[in-house]
Amino acid sequence: MTRTARTRRLTLATGACAAVVGLLGVAASAQATAPTAAPDIPVADVKADLAKFQSIADANDGTRAHGTAGYQQSIDYVKGKLDAAGFTTKVQEFSSGGAKGYNLIADWPGGDESKTVMSGAHLDSVPAGPGINDNGSGSAGILEVALAVAKADLKPAKHLRFGWWGDEEDGMIGSSHYVDSLGADTAKLDSYLNFDMIGSPNPGYFVYDDDARLEKVFKDWFTTKNIATEKETEGDGRSDHAPFKDAGVPVGGLFSGADYIKTDAQAKAWGGEAGKAFDACYHESCDTAKNIDDTALDNHTDAIAHAVWELSS
Repeated sequence: MTRTARTRRLTLATGACAAVVGLLGVAASAQATAPTAAPDIPVADVKADLAKFQSIADANDGTRAHGTAGYQQSIDYVKGKLDAAGFTTKVQEFSSGGAKGYNLIADWPGGDESKTVMSGAHLDSVPAGPGINDNGSGSAGILEVALAVAKADLKPAKHLRFGWWGDEEDGMIGSSHYVDSLGADTAKLDSYLNFDMIGSPNPGYFVYDDDARLEKVFKDWFTTKNIATEKETEGDGRSDHAPFKDAGVPVGGLFSGADYIKTDAQAKAWGGEAGKAFDACYHESCDTAKNIDDTALDNHTDAIAHAVWELSS
């Protein structure tokens, strides 16, 4: 037996309303689960951390090197800020050159620990100087990104971890110790992002090309800012991503240049002076708080935040 026309119209109208409600529900759900954009990281906050690292060095014979009180005080400063922000922190000890060394590991609560996104930077300087660009800049950059995670009360799908490495300057000693200590748990690392020198005074914009997925995250962000990038090759095997890469962890990162010479083409793309080093104070006593380009520091730190937000969503 067939339905009347009026009954059919009522049924169709009711079904249409239900479909609209369903679509609205799907849209609302999608909106609720969409990843939020990373915040802008105030460069003044990053520079305040660098000023603190400088004052620590000034009080300790001009250095924050492995095995010195300057390094220990740098660890204490970073740890204090992370503890206050709600991170779970752990100081990992190791031995190198007859002295105790320390890594600082900070975990943000929540997220899938079998898919951990880790960002790291070495905190030590060379004995000759305070190491404000190398590598106070990377250390301060990831510190402020971590604090932004806490301020936003970020609830990422993947677990977030940050690391500050000791004794990188003697051959990635601290980061190698950490990777060795993970053993089979290296498989839980979705990615490791390394930041070693991100505020060079004659800066470049170099992106690690070790993993295409991670490289694209950074390159796409710089493209939106109309900033040209190049593949990073100067630091291959010379920084803390190397032990992670050797252990099979996908690695990425950023770098603003060290003692290589800026070319004419690079100066045209990025500004600055061709024929001079990206950082003429690399491993020298003049690597002080004055040895920083604020724009490069700001751009790189914001790119770190973007990558942390996107990769952990």
